[in-house]
Amino acid sequence: MAIQVLIIEDEKLIRWSLRQKLEQKGYRVTEAERGGIGMELLESRQFDLVMLDHKLPDVTGLEILRQLRKTDQNVVVIMMTAYSRIEDAVEAIKLGAYDYVPKPFQMDLLLLTIEKALETTQLRRELWELRRHLKHEYGFDRIIGKDPSMLRLFEVVADIAQSSATTVFLRGDTGTGKDLFAKVIHYNSDRAPKPFMNITCTAISETLLESELFGHERGAFTDARTQKKGLFELADGGTVYLDEVGDMPPSLQAKLLRFLEDRTFRRVGGTEEIRVDVRILAATNRDIEKAVADAAFRSDLLYRLNVVPIDLPPLSARGDDVRLLAQHYVSNFATEFKKDITKISKAAFEKLSAYHWPGNVRELRNVCERAVLLQKGSMIEPGDLVLGRVPAGEAETAIQSLTLPPGGIDFESLEKQLLQQSLARTANNQTKAAKLLNLSRDTFRYRLEKHHLL
Repeated sequence: MAIQVLIIEDEKLIRWSLRQKLEQKGYRVTEAERGGIGMELLESRQFDLVMLDHKLPDVTGLEILRQLRKTDQNVVVIMMTAYSRIEDAVEAIKLGAYDYVPKPFQMDLLLLTIEKALETTQLRRELWELRRHLKHEYGFDRIIGKDPSMLRLFEVVADIAQSSATTVFLRGDTGTGKDLFAKVIHYNSDRAPKPFMNITCTAISETLLESELFGHERGAFTDARTQKKGLFELADGGTVYLDEVGDMPPSLQAKLLRFLEDRTFRRVGGTEEIRVDVRILAATNRDIEKAVADAAFRSDLLYRLNVVPIDLPPLSARGDDVRLLAQHYVSNFATEFKKDITKISKAAFEKLSAYHWPGNVRELRNVCERAVLLQKGSMIEPGDLVLGRVPAGEAETAIQSLTLPPGGIDFESLEKQLLQQSLARTANNQTKAAKLLNLSRDTFRYRLEKHHLL
């Protein structure tokens, strides 16, 4: 699709000259000799670039730029002027102009500026589209549930997303959806345009975790060849999600507590105090009160994290949500796998409802994915639902077939081969490969990194 350029310029010769050069580049050019005509065109059509004269017969270019910024934040504007004043240039840049160029033009330099401006347009639109997609992907309607406990939870999460709360504690068993709720909170808040940074506190070593969170200065340790910003610094204005925070090493608990109290920190090996504005979403599936009683988790950190607690109920306590979620997942996987599956039988629903779901929503999703993938007919029946961690004794058979040789084995080599086989069998889909080895995605990625397979 051709690049759309609008030239708002009252001098005919300049419009003609620009048009000739831009059309040679393959751009589609529209002209407006007055500001009013240009504004009408901007209201009715979408342009990738606007070449805007500063001084027009009916209105100033700055006024057009002010109006344009109220309706379209993405279109790139290059201001043109024969009356170059520093004050006007500063004002134009403040209003969001990409550049402010004087007349007469050096055409080669102007064309280079236009090319760079159009690259900016593309990046802005891609970013806008990504944000729109994420807002849709993690909208409140993406959370499936009608149980009263979930409906109350939706209201709480919606209030938190719109609030100024900077510390939220998500608690619940494995598979209850803490990751999803964290993203819903972020992408439905004023912080959505800023980064969402997440880290699993048990996925990497204590030393690396400190560096990942706080960053480090050059020379802080053996491999610190350059300065590195940590997640807290990179997420300034946005959100940091700390998964499995209940298992954070004690030494880092103290540093996290200090950060939560005043939102300042020092990079590893640094002396400068850095202040950031981030929302902390922490999550754990651990009995955190027991961890405090066992002296494995700081009580003062628990109090600081527990400012806004959110307790996610287990799937077994959500009543008919099991059926609702199952139908949702079966429909989605049927579309993904191009299967003509439209129903779940009554007997299958009864089997799903009677199960205790130790793996919660994540386990239900996996059960539905397998059932759809292997189903040949148009309805899910009880026999299609393999409940529990080990399907049909396959894992036991495989394990029993392994025999330790008298001379022993290279365990690291065996582990690497299993990782490679799981990736090969799933066409390098890390999520599915992790399932084959009964590992969490983060643990699986850690092992891939350890064997240099990433």
